Amino acid sequence: MKRLRGFLPTAPIGAYLVALAAVIALPLIAFVIFLILRLEDQQREILNGETQDDARVIARAIDQELRDAMTTLRLVATSPELETGDLAAFHSRTQQSLRGSQRYILIATEGGNQVLNTRVNYGTPLPPLSDKNGLQRVLSSRQVTVSDIFFGNTSKRWVFNVLMPLPEKLRQTAGDALILTQNAEDLQRLISTEVLPKGWSVAVLDRTGHVVTSTNAWAGEPSPIPPPTLALMTGASGTIEDLGGKERVMYGYALLAPWNWKVVVWGPISAAQATIASTWRYFAVGSAAFLFVGLLIAYLLARQLRTPIRQIAEMADQIGRGRIVSPIQTRLEEANQVAIALSNASFDRSEAEDRIHLIMHELVHRTKNIMTLIQAMIRQLARKETDIDSFQRAIGERLQGLGKSIEMLAQEQWAGVPITRVISLHLEAFAEAQKRVDVAGPEFVLRAEAVQNLGLVLHELATNSVKYGALSANEGRVALNWKVIADDDGGEPKIRLDWIERGGPLVKEPGTTGFGTTIIKRHAAAAFNGQVEVDYSPNGFRWMLCGPRRLFERCPTEAQQELEA
Repeated sequence: MKRLRGFLPTAPIGAYLVALAAVIALPLIAFVIFLILRLEDQQREILNGETQDDARVIARAIDQELRDAMTTLRLVATSPELETGDLAAFHSRTQQSLRGSQRYILIATEGGNQVLNTRVNYGTPLPPLSDKNGLQRVLSSRQVTVSDIFFGNTSKRWVFNVLMPLPEKLRQTAGDALILTQNAEDLQRLISTEVLPKGWSVAVLDRTGHVVTSTNAWAGEPSPIPPPTLALMTGASGTIEDLGGKERVMYGYALLAPWNWKVVVWGPISAAQATIASTWRYFAVGSAAFLFVGLLIAYLLARQLRTPIRQIAEMADQIGRGRIVSPIQTRLEEANQVAIALSNASFDRSEAEDRIHLIMHELVHRTKNIMTLIQAMIRQLARKETDIDSFQRAIGERLQGLGKSIEMLAQEQWAGVPITRVISLHLEAFAEAQKRVDVAGPEFVLRAEAVQNLGLVLHELATNSVKYGALSANEGRVALNWKVIADDDGGEPKIRLDWIERGGPLVKEPGTTGFGTTIIKRHAAAAFNGQVEVDYSPNGFRWMLCGPRRLFERCPTEAQQELEA
């Protein structure tokens, strides 16, 4: 205690109260800073994963586009006109099939001469092939390959080629290589930046590092990414952080392995973590306000204590000089009592000394009580809970369900998915509840749009049932049925889909319309141009969708029609 007294300097009571408030507030502020730093690290890890995923998604879209072009080439190569050498008929048929697709077919010889180009009329004099490197590469490897970006002699714009060597029997009647050429600008539709943070960019680079398409550079330009950073992008995919200019930049990349193209997503980390920066600003303002208010309260309390004590000290000085003083009125009861005692003491000089001793003793006791009370009040304030806003992740349950649908379609190359497989995959997420769903109906292949829309609806119905409906009870069951309904008036047939719950808790219609209700009602009706009926019967929830069959089922010839288009 003596050492502590020697350490503490002599100072006004206001200084000690302000120091006490600061000692209590600063550790709290330091703890909040620690939490925000931890949150910032977690957000950085999430950003790394999302950036890499964005690059992969775009890379899959570009890869699918190139594979579609390769499939088109293989289909065109089977044309009978090539075997007979009737290139005029081949030109007319191919030009008509690819009309509106922004894709064109070329036939070239080993020497680089164009034999045919559907971009122009048959018989038009053609310049030498611009992409001779790609031609030599496909003829030497005898495998389908994708060229680098180049400026076409015929198109007069930046294009790329998908090249396929022709078999020996066709080389004698047609040429050495069949080429599908496509404008680089057509790939712009595949690099959406809607899900990227503001100020971020996307670029597709060929094997030489030149831009095929980008959100901030023209086709054919050198890579906008610094060469040292680009050299670090090895492997199938990954992320790199680099100090680009005044701020740190994050790069996410994915390699299109068969073609040696690369997709790069990049942008300033500060733009992606704008919410963290906003949190820092709010915290700075809030902590400054918190500290200011705490110090102000401490100052006001000190002033309330200092003024009465000074007034009492003045009374004591007057009494010491033998003067009569009147009691003073303050906002502290103890100080008022002391003032009254001092006033009475001034009238009784004979007992002044003993009385002053008792009063000073009482004053010390009261002051300690006041200090104890103030400390208890401040400790209570320090123990109050402080709410800190937390940030949740961009991949929710509904997006995960949509992601499953997209993954199924990608596996089938967007050729449609059987309805039973869609239902099974979306019910897998509900474990044991899946066994209590009775599925019945004729098997058919859903259109790509129907796979996604029906997946969303099924996920909402199952989620609602598991939380509130029949699947929330052990004995509850769900019947999921569908059937084809013929129109008696000769109109197009329809498909009726029923979701019927039995054995669950008592059903009550919700008082408010949430996102899930919007999905199973408005979205389902709009997506399938049909009618939705919802019945909140106490015995079990019922949902029915009836819409044109053509919006559900994929036509058998649809795949061939899309390929020819």
